[in-house]
Amino acid sequence: MIIKEIEFKLKDGRNALIRSPKDEDIQGMLDYLYISAGETDFILRYPEEYSKYTAEYEKALFDRMNESDNEAMLVCLVDGEVAGNCQISWSTGIKTRHRASVAIALLSKFWNQGIGTKFFQQLIHIAEEHKNLIQIEIEFVEGNSRARALYEKMGFRKTGMKPNAIQLKDGTLLKEYSMIREIKR
Repeated sequence: MIIKEIEFKLKDGRNALIRSPKDEDIQGMLDYLYISAGETDFILRYPEEYSKYTAEYEKALFDRMNESDNEAMLVCLVDGEVAGNCQISWSTGIKTRHRASVAIALLSKFWNQGIGTKFFQQLIHIAEEHKNLIQIEIEFVEGNSRARALYEKMGFRKTGMKPNAIQLKDGTLLKEYSMIREIKR
């Protein structure tokens, strides 16, 4: 699904743009995915796992998301650079069509600039526009207090925990926490 473009100012005064991805974003998205995966252990892939992500793969993903009735991807651009992205998707199956899943990530140099809040405002708006959706779901990795604080600020509450859900290269095992936000209409 295509969303309306949103222009806003970052906390540091720079201009930012949130919109659906376009073909011109493909290389920037590939660069962003690789860099962000190396900045924190809280993203579910290591940089080398993005080697299978090609321009053709990203184009197909962008096209699928933009043409979908039950998925949307948003990118945030700052000075032409992909600063982050987020997405929302939900099932069309009768038993699960009331639940949407969301994901979000940003390059560290854009943390604490208001992008995450703007992303969530748009994701919540998308969910509110779809009458079957009654909750949004997200997960975060143990130790990611910044993500948890953002999610709680946006109305999410913790609902569960998976022990040993993430295993780092050094063998460290981390929990993964589930959160939901109910849709209010």
